[in-house]
Amino acid sequence: MPRFLVQAPLDVTVLRSGIPDTVPGRSVNVCERGIAAMLAGELVPGEAVGIEVYLPLVADSLRTRAMVRYQDKLRCGLEFVGLSAEQRAAIRDWAKGMKTETETSRSSGPATAIAEKDADAGRASGETSGGAAPHKPNKKRRWAGWAILLAFAVIAAAAFWWRWNRGWEELESGLSGQEMVSAEQPQAQVPAEVMEKLLVHRVEPAYPAEARRANLQGVIALDVVVGRDGSVVGMHALNGPDVLARAAMDALRWWKFEPYRLNGEPVVVETTVAVEFKR
Repeated sequence: MPRFLVQAPLDVTVLRSGIPDTVPGRSVNVCERGIAAMLAGELVPGEAVGIEVYLPLVADSLRTRAMVRYQDKLRCGLEFVGLSAEQRAAIRDWAKGMKTETETSRSSGPATAIAEKDADAGRASGETSGGAAPHKPNKKRRWAGWAILLAFAVIAAAAFWWRWNRGWEELESGLSGQEMVSAEQPQAQVPAEVMEKLLVHRVEPAYPAEARRANLQGVIALDVVVGRDGSVVGMHALNGPDVLARAAMDALRWWKFEPYRLNGEPVVVETTVAVEFKR
């Protein structure tokens, strides 16, 4: 089954403790049987999820159910479940359409197509009126206006795609880092038990395979800085092997808290989090 390379936004919805949790991400490749993606959170192989993919130049999103078949940090492979014949045909038609558009753009771009249409219109008017074409300037101005609008639309779309793609590249490049450093100074030191009550989204750490082989286990303590919006903006491990510390931080960067408030205002706070790894 051919796989088509495409970086498209997608949402994956999974039930956790009976509550739907939507994880955003982007695709890496897609075929009629499944999709590979980078997600802003971790899934568990064997989990059943809902998926919605926004393929380029397709008006309606592709919605279906899927099974998690592969998971490595934030990279995962999803196998479609119950994909209809119409949806399979839509993927094939989309792939053909993208290929056709690429071939057309390589052979003759929009400007060439517009020039050829103007030339045809000029030749037709010359043949019917002996070369006098009083309406020709109006047609040229109209085509020029459409060309300018098209150029602005392409530039705006390219700028949006670059910023979106750059953000994900920065996210992926940060996965290998051993710590996050906050740009803001914490305004309060909050006990772990208090912040635990404010936790609204938790991602469990993956037990690294190399740690299993080495029989490494234990509790990793981390100093964590939580921003005004409740997201983790800084952290560093206080103890433990590097392989377990990295796994703990890879999970903690996706945790979300309710904002901690002082005098009714959300503030940046510092707390301690303990993550246990055991076989």
